[in-house]
Amino acid sequence: MDKKHIVVLTGAGISAESGLQTFRDSDGLWMGYDVYEVASPRGWKKNPALVLDFYNMRRKDVAAAHPNAAHIGLAELEKDFDVTIITQNIDDLHERAGSSKIIHLHGQIFQMRSEADEDTIYEIRSDINVGDKAKDGAQLRPNIVWFEEPVPMIEKAVALVNDCDVLAVVGTSLQVYPAASLLHYAPRYLPKYIIDKKIPAVQSSPTLHLIEMPATEGVNELRRQLLKIQ
Repeated sequence: MDKKHIVVLTGAGISAESGLQTFRDSDGLWMGYDVYEVASPRGWKKNPALVLDFYNMRRKDVAAAHPNAAHIGLAELEKDFDVTIITQNIDDLHERAGSSKIIHLHGQIFQMRSEADEDTIYEIRSDINVGDKAKDGAQLRPNIVWFEEPVPMIEKAVALVNDCDVLAVVGTSLQVYPAASLLHYAPRYLPKYIIDKKIPAVQSSPTLHLIEMPATEGVNELRRQLLKIQ
């Protein structure tokens, strides 16, 4: 018998338990920076050196972090289910935990790309500096989807949500769009699970199950509930 297809949308809350800070908990500040200064095309145009320094620091933070029980628990779901992770996070903790199918909606911290061509992408583990150029001669920038930029992978994510057996949302405030809209694209009859230490405001329905726990505990509870409906 085919395995049920579980789509899991993850947000900053899952990586926060690995020590990676979020900005939604800090009135729009991320590590003391206004997010639009370091995560928007306007900020990049105004001060590329500041933006590069900011992401160079984030890259070091992610390299020093480790997958937690929630990341590992989602990877272990693959023993019993066909699992696709759609993550808003730019870190690689899902990969390191062992998940095999991951869509990064907002880009990846260990990639950089040409400022002029979003398809010219390179792996990066060290720093990016002003003056570092892609093959096309343009400045290199983090391969991150910033505020006010389109989200190229959102259409693929919508298609997955429309054609899965279960949708789970883990550690996201459901405030960042278009990612937050994925919950609304899910069919009404689809079983949905929301896991967060503080459940965001959502419209209740018979198919919606709320697990108000930190991600590290909630993923374990999710697996227990999913195995009952397997």
